[in-house]
Amino acid sequence: MSAAGSVSFSSHAVTRDEVVNMISRGDYMVISGDERALASLPSGNWIAGTIPYFMTEEGGKVDQEKLYVNTISGLTSSHLPRFTLYDVNNISRIASEAPEQGFTILILPAGSEVHLAYAQNAPDFPKMFFSPIIGWIAGVHLDELATRSAKVGFGPAGGLLSDTQAAAIHIPLPDNQFAQIKTVNLFEPGDGAAIQFPENGFTVSNCKVDGEEYNLADYVKENSIDTRLPLVADYSGVKVNVSIQELGDGDVTLYAPVFPGVEYRFAKPVGDYVSEFNEAIPAADNNSIAFSCNCILNFLYSELEGKKTGKLTGPMTFGEIAYQLLNQTLVYLTLENM
Repeated sequence: MSAAGSVSFSSHAVTRDEVVNMISRGDYMVISGDERALASLPSGNWIAGTIPYFMTEEGGKVDQEKLYVNTISGLTSSHLPRFTLYDVNNISRIASEAPEQGFTILILPAGSEVHLAYAQNAPDFPKMFFSPIIGWIAGVHLDELATRSAKVGFGPAGGLLSDTQAAAIHIPLPDNQFAQIKTVNLFEPGDGAAIQFPENGFTVSNCKVDGEEYNLADYVKENSIDTRLPLVADYSGVKVNVSIQELGDGDVTLYAPVFPGVEYRFAKPVGDYVSEFNEAIPAADNNSIAFSCNCILNFLYSELEGKKTGKLTGPMTFGEIAYQLLNQTLVYLTLENM
């Protein structure tokens, strides 16, 4: 329930026909779902991203038929959201174009140039951290990684886009409301070696392990490191995970870039993800959470299918955005009245 004159969100898993009806009546929405369910939606007030993994009110679910919808209510004619497309040439403007009183939801397609550009450069974009930017990385069913690519949808253009563009909705808030981004990262740096990299990137080979030159793939194999555990680093006081996507012969592919001059360590194992997760959410936030997303790796490795993570629902994604790109981290946005 929101106060009079306040923006609020509601979220539900619904059929494609229901989404078409919601679009036709002019609802403002952020939609997630499988590409086949998202295809050919009519033009309207929405952005979307492909992903078939969700945390629903009934628990974690894999669903390639229904769509998960976040509907925005309480908007006024003087405070309507603005839709924007971004690519590698203009993604640096996103924070400058965000509302001073409000927030932005951004969806990037996994593996795209704009995904890479945002991941590597977002902390240095002009006016970054002035206005909340939250969002996620679109993906595909893991069984279809070789045959399908992630896509975003842009309602004003009435369809899914190529993987060169990202979609954003800038949402202004009335003067009596403010938005805050919060994260839950259960991973702590382990007691193992400190690892540093000579350059930034999603694919790495050479590194220094406790100051000694090493190949990361060889180090992981020789030490039988559990690749379900991310690398964890301190980014200006915030724990940030970098998750392993694939261990190759001589290199390692990551879900987020590493950076030079930063010290990483493989994480400690998490005992019971669901119970630790529920303990980490402040009780006071439960009634003010508007939007959230979590990581597909948490969904898989912690076996969240059929399990609930408190009152939080939303897509389980290929990466999370809380200003910058994160991995294996729950991200959520609260809307609170002043």
